[in-house]
Amino acid sequence: MINEHMQVVFDYPDTFTDAVSHYCPGCTHGVIHRLIAEVIDELGIREKTVGVAPVGCSVFIYNYFETDFAEAAHGRAPAMATGIKRYLPDRVVFTYQGDGDLAAIGTSEIMHVAARGENITTIFVNNAIYGMTGGQMAPTTLPGMQTTSTSFGRDVELHGFPVRVCEVLSQMAGASYVVRRSVHDPGNINKTKKAIKAAFQVQLNQAGFSLVEILSTCPTNWGVTPEKSLAFVKEQMMPHYPLGDFKIADAVKTIVQ
Repeated sequence: MINEHMQVVFDYPDTFTDAVSHYCPGCTHGVIHRLIAEVIDELGIREKTVGVAPVGCSVFIYNYFETDFAEAAHGRAPAMATGIKRYLPDRVVFTYQGDGDLAAIGTSEIMHVAARGENITTIFVNNAIYGMTGGQMAPTTLPGMQTTSTSFGRDVELHGFPVRVCEVLSQMAGASYVVRRSVHDPGNINKTKKAIKAAFQVQLNQAGFSLVEILSTCPTNWGVTPEKSLAFVKEQMMPHYPLGDFKIADAVKTIVQ
């Protein structure tokens, strides 16, 4: 029971359902879900939000949100989101995609959505591996990183270099807000929430395409403990995927401040 000497510092977002999470222990998908739910609540947009999720670890994301959701084929979430937004321009439409989905089979879709400046938002979760299908090498897997399909580590001469999505999409004229954040500690979790909120505000102001890339963990497929997976993000991923703002168009600078 709360009295006048107690302060609420944690509450359950209204946008969340009470479904039990299907994510592995230590996976930070759940943290990112909560941040999105909190932002939707704070902006008061739950009744007009539509999420789009493709195949991947987040395939059941619609179980956790009290909003409309659509399920897209693998990699096709941006294309489906485009159709929804053009038909229902008053809706707030976002895609929630992993690196294997967005940066491999869905590369064409995300590139052209950014090129066209579609007024949608993408939440891009980068854990440097295919999580759902068994821990294979993803487009974002680090050089030398072992996966089930690169047992001796990613060899850049054989497999190529990792794809840096923010760096690529920031060059697209239609992209208005492209940033990279992380959820490996409380300070960065707070910064990630602010970025997600800014991305939705860009869309609410009809200002073009917005994307927030979020460095996330996959302790199960990395073969480490949840604690060590957080350290891996900081020590291994962040040097290769530096956090920061890669594009904030002049037209949205006052919106995202």
